[in-house]
Amino acid sequence: MSQNTIKDAQSQPQEQVAANSNSLITGAEILMRALLDEGVTTLFGYPGGAIMPVYDALYDYRDRLNHILVRHEQAATHAAEGYARVSGQTGVCLVTSGPGATNTITGIADAMMDSTPMVVITGQVGVKMLGTDAFQECDVVDITQPISKWSYQIRSAKDVAWAVHRAFYIAGSGRPGPVVLDFAKSEQIEKAPYIYGTIDFIRSYVPVPSTDKQSIAEAAALINEAKRPLVLVGQGVELGNASNELKAFIEKAGLPAGCTLLGLSALPSNHPLNVGMLGMHGSLGSNKKTQECDLLIAVGMRFDDRITGNLATYAKQARKIHFDIDPSEINKNVTVDVAVLGDCKETLPAVTALLEQKQHNDWRESFRIWDEKESQVVIEPQIHPTEGPLRMGEVIRRVSELTHDKAVLVTDVGQNQMMAARYFRFSEKRSIITSGGMGTMGYGLPAAIGATFGAPDRTVCLFLGDGGLQMTIEEFGTIMEQHSPVKIILLNNNFLGNVRQWQQLFFSHRYSFTPMMNPDYEKIAEAYNIPVLTVTDRNKLDDAINTMLSTEGPFLLQAAVLEEDNVLPMCCPGHDVDDMMLEV
Repeated sequence: MSQNTIKDAQSQPQEQVAANSNSLITGAEILMRALLDEGVTTLFGYPGGAIMPVYDALYDYRDRLNHILVRHEQAATHAAEGYARVSGQTGVCLVTSGPGATNTITGIADAMMDSTPMVVITGQVGVKMLGTDAFQECDVVDITQPISKWSYQIRSAKDVAWAVHRAFYIAGSGRPGPVVLDFAKSEQIEKAPYIYGTIDFIRSYVPVPSTDKQSIAEAAALINEAKRPLVLVGQGVELGNASNELKAFIEKAGLPAGCTLLGLSALPSNHPLNVGMLGMHGSLGSNKKTQECDLLIAVGMRFDDRITGNLATYAKQARKIHFDIDPSEINKNVTVDVAVLGDCKETLPAVTALLEQKQHNDWRESFRIWDEKESQVVIEPQIHPTEGPLRMGEVIRRVSELTHDKAVLVTDVGQNQMMAARYFRFSEKRSIITSGGMGTMGYGLPAAIGATFGAPDRTVCLFLGDGGLQMTIEEFGTIMEQHSPVKIILLNNNFLGNVRQWQQLFFSHRYSFTPMMNPDYEKIAEAYNIPVLTVTDRNKLDDAINTMLSTEGPFLLQAAVLEEDNVLPMCCPGHDVDDMMLEV
């Protein structure tokens, strides 16, 4: 540890602030300096009464801290998530007290579920007003503790730097996640000295567990013995920057690999060992073979219900290995034979070194019959239809192809999400941004805005439905103001499509409040100075997409798609993961 490191974060923060009392600055300015020391360049926020001193200080730091004014506090959190997911840096958002703070709850929970590093700074009433039910007072700490890695209320200007550095260390280390700092207004004004320091150690907090050498040897032995191995690739590979290590691992032993929704870009779509997406709307082959493999190797994924289907029957025939940085995920849903704890960037190479060179050609070839069936029954009619209205799949695949599979995919939630996950293709790391665990409608638009700041040199393509767009459509204002180059593809089916699909399958076509009356999106886009086209004819689809991609800045491409289309294959809730519906 360096001399500038705050060494013991459990000690009293006041004791960590040394002399140099000749240089006193406000708590608000200390916050600015601490953010800069943490490498922050961009933050997303919305001002209000209890955070005004911070915004006043920010006025003098506009040349170093790029503040993006969103139109709703929930959007600030999702934009910070999008920024973090594509950049690998911790996202930051800044809001006021009361409703400003409570509007961030969904985004905080979303970041917690999807392991996204984020620091949320909320304003709070002054220290002397706490507990009086003052205007816009709210117990932010107690509300957010269950959905964050750490939640802390700053009640002294002397604590600001300590709290900020601790927040960034916790948010970005180990399994990442959100941290909340509730900043009392009185302490934003109070003065204290600021001394540079960062945190890289907290007593009793172990972000990366020690790896047991025996588990490395046991994992390698199981893989070497396996005749029908299957790897499950999760977002942990991306979070650990271990895509190269993953490829070396699967290539040496000839291991077929399926990907979770959030892990899709950890392995290039065209990699010969990639057997497609796992789970409810995953590839037929990967799900069928999950129930036939003799060894299941999970890497940085959490065995959620959308992956496993019926837990009582899930891969009962297989031995199981679980690579993960979070010990709490081991044996939580699925009991495993070997747990390899640690950072997969380190643990994967350690196991790879002990692996025998193998191909498993017959096993890999056995996926083909299912791939061909899925292609014939589901994929080809979806991406290469010859008649009828536009299909969601064909729009998505053509956008992917015309961006040479190099774009960042952002989705909202619903049919658009699953279709995009199935038909968009990936060739680069950190290329999918979507709400996985929470399934937050309205996520897509602000997350895409954040992504344009996190990866300014990449094309950001957002797919969303008419339902999700209307949940955060106010962020068109942010796009207008920032000229954010989001390429928005609206798959308009005049339905809450995913709910309608379930109503069709499980509720006898009783479409209870899922048909949607839509506004004129062209007029709305024009009001926000966003170029717009609507396409209904597949013969004009390529020209419309090329116009969108060649237009500088933002663009809205509205595609009128088949209204009662369905995402298939589908493993119905509670069914075995290999019991997949191909047709309705």
